Amino acid sequence: MIGERIRTLREANDILLRQLAAKLDMDQALLSKMERGERSFRKEDIDALAKIFKQSKKELLTLWLADKILKTVGSEKFSKEALRLAIENV
Repeated sequence: MIGERIRTLREANDILLRQLAAKLDMDQALLSKMERGERSFRKEDIDALAKIFKQSKKELLTLWLADKILKTVGSEKFSKEALRLAIENV
């Protein structure tokens, strides 16, 4: 989710992958993997991306956190039940 959103923002702003990677002080190949969902963004990356793209930090952090949750519980047998229980306790 977050990777797709960042790619969409990058392309909409006509920023090349290597340009955004330089702004984030990271390797272009790593950023490419992050956009494809093969690697995770760090929370600090999300803060920087919100500033770069002038986007809501809340929106980007919500997508980032949702990705983290899905990667953790997505394939577990009782993931829906566990998520419901977690929501009740948040």
